[in-house]
Amino acid sequence: MSGPLPLFCPTFPTDFLDQARSRVRRRTLPYQVVQRCQLALLLDREPDLDNEQAGQRVGLSGRQVRRWRQRWAAGDFSVADQPGRGRKPLFSPSGSRRGQSHRL
Repeated sequence: MSGPLPLFCPTFPTDFLDQARSRVRRRTLPYQVVQRCQLALLLDREPDLDNEQAGQRVGLSGRQVRRWRQRWAAGDFSVADQPGRGRKPLFSPSGSRRGQSHRL
């Protein structure tokens, strides 16, 4: 191995792994979800795998693998993105704003 053993080695629940196996076989999921499911299955098979090596196998960076390992080790067994930082959109389709025209 090229580096130290990973600090975070999550123990995955069986239902999460079953869900990941079924998601990997689907064709209509976003690729990021498939990568994360592949990562979970890989880490279940090989928990001592280095972050960089695991990332190369599923197409993620070592930093992304570390982030997902930490999240799963903390008990958050999901593959969905968390709400991001930054400014949220202000567009409101329900009402008009001052200065907007009501004509087409």
